[in-house]
Amino acid sequence: MPGNERSVLTVASGNGGPAAIVRVNNLKKRFGDFTAVNGIDFTIQAGEIFGFLGPNGAGKTTTINMMIGLTKPTDGSITIDGVNARKQPKKAQAIMGIVADESNLYDEMDGFGNLCFCASLYGMKKKEREARARQLLEQFDLSKAGKRPFKAYSKGMRRKLTIAAGIIHSPRILFLDEPTTGIDIESARQIRDLIVELKRQGTTVFITTHYIEDAERICDRIAFIVDGKIVATGTVPELMQSVSSGHSIQLTTQEGTQIITSEERVPLLPVLQQLDEQGISVYEAKELRPTLEDVFVKVTGIESAHLQKEKEKGGAGK
Repeated sequence: MPGNERSVLTVASGNGGPAAIVRVNNLKKRFGDFTAVNGIDFTIQAGEIFGFLGPNGAGKTTTINMMIGLTKPTDGSITIDGVNARKQPKKAQAIMGIVADESNLYDEMDGFGNLCFCASLYGMKKKEREARARQLLEQFDLSKAGKRPFKAYSKGMRRKLTIAAGIIHSPRILFLDEPTTGIDIESARQIRDLIVELKRQGTTVFITTHYIEDAERICDRIAFIVDGKIVATGTVPELMQSVSSGHSIQLTTQEGTQIITSEERVPLLPVLQQLDEQGISVYEAKELRPTLEDVFVKVTGIESAHLQKEKEKGGAGK
């Protein structure tokens, strides 16, 4: 893995769009001689899904714990919806929804009861919290399981109910730490769909993950963190463009696969006509584009084989 000389790749979008709801500046966290987070800076725009992507041990969970007030920063500032989260953590927490990587719901209590209990912690009245609990059970496809004890839920159902509990009070911003780790393919897909739906409803989402597919599918912007430092930020298309070195077309013919590369975009029709004149039949033609994994490998130096091992450790369905 490269050392600390790694430079930061920042791909800035246009000046338009909503104002930042989160501002993090020079955030640091040291545990004795070990620096877990080393002077990171980023902003999150209101209404976007912001992905914090990196391998296990990169500093993702430490960062999110500082943002939600569970860990005290060594240095730096955190502002959430205009509130200084370091000086006023309780005030900041009141506008957050928090879903940790491990559930804090009660095993013996049923789904409906868990949601109502969480709502009561936010001061919601009985009629309001019961109506909200029923709404979320329906939205998260958990109505039939609403009266079953939480301990009887599958991993995917447990994760969905935990997210529902995190948004019971309709927070402005939701923090999700590794939401699809260790669950099955279908549950992971459902959770990604739920996160996108929350965005449509106006919720800002901060998600940490080491699954590139999750980030690529649902995030508006992404920050890569490695060894406690942010090494790249931008939208998915911007990050992909930043590692592109030209345009390529892959052609499948009776002679096999051929790749045509050019600095400029290659018009497909003239190529197909020329090959046809030469008696070469083309069965498939597609443009080759860099993937988010290509970006990750280039800016971090971490090979895809390492990422695959982490996926296998984390569980299926990513």
